[in-house]
Amino acid sequence: MKHIKHLILGTAFSLALLSLAACSGMSTQDKGTVVGAGVGAVGGSVLTGGSAIGTVGGAAVGGVIGHEISKPDR
Repeated sequence: MKHIKHLILGTAFSLALLSLAACSGMSTQDKGTVVGAGVGAVGGSVLTGGSAIGTVGGAAVGGVIGHEISKPDR
């Protein structure tokens, strides 16, 4: 069973790294939004014990925070 967990975790990590290559044409603010949504989704999932609503809520909140933090100075 541990072998399957490690395989799934390794596959997920590899897919995450490949998806970051798609960020090369994004602005800094767009990247901040995506990173914030990802971190928020993980945090929401952990805090709610894997609840789908917690994951989506965390992603939404994290995306907004990432978007606002990475705004360019004016």
